[in-house]
This record gives sequence, structure tokens and C-alpha cells, in this order.
Amino acid sequence: MEKSPQKYWLETYGCQMNFAESNALEIDLLHHGYTPAEYPEEATVVILNTCSVRKTAESRIWGRLGYFKHIKEQHSVKIVLTGCMAERLIDQELSKQGVDFIIGTAGKNHIISYLTGQEKTITTYEFQQAHHKEGELRSFVPIMNGCNNFCSYCIVPHVRGREVSRDPLEIYDEIAQLEEKGVREITLLGQNVNSYRYQRGESVVEFLDLLEQIASKVQSVAWIRFLSAHPKDLSPELGDLMSRYPAICRHLHLPVQHGSNRILQAMNRKYTREHYLSLVEGLRNSVPDITFSTDLLIGFPGEREEDLDLTLDLMEQVSCSDAFTYYFNPREGTRAVDLPEQLSEELKLQRLKQVIETQRRISREEKKRRIDGIETVLVEAPTKKDHNELLARSEHDDMVILPAEDHVHIGGMYQVRLTGLQGNTFTGEVVQCGKLSVLSQR
Repeated sequence: MEKSPQKYWLETYGCQMNFAESNALEIDLLHHGYTPAEYPEEATVVILNTCSVRKTAESRIWGRLGYFKHIKEQHSVKIVLTGCMAERLIDQELSKQGVDFIIGTAGKNHIISYLTGQEKTITTYEFQQAHHKEGELRSFVPIMNGCNNFCSYCIVPHVRGREVSRDPLEIYDEIAQLEEKGVREITLLGQNVNSYRYQRGESVVEFLDLLEQIASKVQSVAWIRFLSAHPKDLSPELGDLMSRYPAICRHLHLPVQHGSNRILQAMNRKYTREHYLSLVEGLRNSVPDITFSTDLLIGFPGEREEDLDLTLDLMEQVSCSDAFTYYFNPREGTRAVDLPEQLSEELKLQRLKQVIETQRRISREEKKRRIDGIETVLVEAPTKKDHNELLARSEHDDMVILPAEDHVHIGGMYQVRLTGLQGNTFTGEVVQCGKLSVLSQR
């Protein structure tokens, strides 16, 4: 009797690292003969790659588990919970929720072993060799995992573990393979990329060494981005490196979290607003056209009106093109859970609304300032609404809608004039055709 085909349904929640690891997992599943299910009901295995950073993410996953448990009552299916939420719940019994395997962050690369009855006890994080989703022009490349900072509100060090850096030779090999596949943009990933440090014997490679090596080696990969950067570890020399290597995008996501020194200290961020502002000023001196995005955490325990005012003031000074804004969400196991002066939900939402409105205005002003300017874009795909339009991405990580023309191709890089805005998306027109080399972008 012919064996039934094994089909998987994979859902990914949370950060870019989770999505990179899911891509690696899919490569492994396909290699072992699994095929993707078209819909959950036909899957023989369901895998949830989870996030635990905020309670809302976990609440959504609990809801999905209820849905998959219902499917399991109809036919045989194995349910795998992996990722950061799984790491947090690693010692719990979840069979009543239909979960067959709870696999933490270190064991994520060995899910096939669990599915084939060869369970392994994995305690050390291992990097996979490939993280590319076939056919895509952009790819994540993990370079480190974990975090040693222990910000008082953050669960990441508890579920991702201590920092471990990937062998640079493995990183170079993966990027070389991506170039062969026609990938045009890579993003170096880590919970704190600035703390990357790999030592072999007496040889030490730190983040700027790695970034320079990659920027000097790439050929068909036109753009290099990196996430996430921590202000306390960011080297002032980054600006010089960005100015010398056109492949390094002139856009930096630099999470500030708050504008008050008192709150930053309570968060255990290990830098001041003055230090953050000096980093921004130094980078703008080295790279005048650089743009920034950031993270802002509002409503931290003990936050007062004057702390909020300092945050709003910092936002005005930095003028980030975008910001991910959220309010304090206590996570079990972090120090901030037990801090005094916890704010009410109503007050947190009220202050968050003020921050969001301020950021929307700043973002709009920053975008308007760039209209009529000429920028280089990477054309990614037709727009979903109109196939007579193409969607492109700028070096500053903005989306640009272009008219579809015979001489403009997906995967090509073009100089465009930004002509206007549709919501938060630029419109543009191509002013220079033909393939642009990396060095011709400036």
C-alpha cells in the first residue's frame, strides 16, 4: 500500500529571525519529502513558530491552537509548538490543547527528528546553512542569536538565551549562494547585531569587520541591511563604513525605546538620551542622506508626564521616517513585572495615541520633504491592486509605486523621481533605465 504524502502547514509569528528560521525549516521539510499543504485541514503536521515578546502574540497563538485542536479531532495531525513561546512553556504539558511536541528555540532546527521518532535533547543554538525563500529577491541572513542585555521589560534573553555568533565563513558562503540565486538584497539578522563577535584562535571578527568584508565581497547583491542595532553597542565608526561602501543601505533601525533618562535607566538600556542623540548626529555628519526608524515603548512603570514630554521632544529632534510604537506589556519572568507605579491600561493607551499621532505627522513631513528627489529603487513585484503598476523599495526602506513599462523589470534597480504620496507609499517615475551597478547608485 502506497504511503500517504506528508504535508505541512507552517505559521510564523513575531520577529524577522523567526521568519528566517521558518524559511530554513521549510528547506529541511522539503528535503525530507514533505510538501506544503494548500490549507490547514489537509496537513499531516502543523507547525507554529511562535513569539513571546508581547502577551497579544501569545493570545493569538492560543486561539490558533484551539482551531488546530478542532482539526485534530477530525483527522490525524501532529501539532508542533516551537519558537519563543514554546521555550517559555517548555516544561508544561499541553496535550489537552492538542500539542504533540513543544520544541524550544535551540531545538527548532531538529523538528524532523521529532516527527520521525528520533527526538534529541538540544541545549545549544545551531545556525542553519540556508534561510532563503525560493524565488524571492530579498533574503535574511542570521549572523548571531540571543541577547546578554536583560532589559528589564524584555523576555528575549530568557527565551533566546545568551549571545552566540555565527562563523563568518558560513555567512560568506550563504551570501555567495544567494548571489547565485539572483538575490538583490540581504538583511543581516540578530537580536543585537552590534555585539557580533566571533573568535577562532587569536583571530577575532567583530560586527564592523564582518560588515566591511561582506560589503567588499558582494557583486550582484546590491543592498545590505542589518537588524537590530542596540545604541549602547553601536560604533561611531559605522558612519564612515556606510559612507565608503555604497552597498550598505543609508537607513538604520535604531531602537531608542524612550526619551527619558530616568525611564531608560529603569529599563536597563545602558545609554542616555544624550548618547543616542550624539549617535544620530554623528551618523548624519558622516552620511547626510541617512534615514532612521526606531522603536518606542510607552507607559513603562513610573512613567510621568515629563517623561512622555522628553520622548516627544526626542522624536522631534531625530525625525525618524518611521517608528514601531507599543505600550508596556508585562511579561512573566522579567524584572519590570514587579516594578512599582504600574500605569493603568487607559493611561497607557492615551499616551500611546499621542506618540502615534506625533510620529504620523513626523513621518508625513519627512516623506513630503523627499518628494521631487531622485532615489534608487529595487523593483520587487506587480502591485496587488493593479498589474499595470510595479512595487519597488527604496534604499531608505520606503515603498514606491511605479508605472509598469517595458523597460522596467522585476529585480532591476532604477533611478526614480519621487512624484507624490498615496498614503504612506511614494509614487514615482523612472528617470534612468538599464541595470545600475552597486557603485553607480550614489
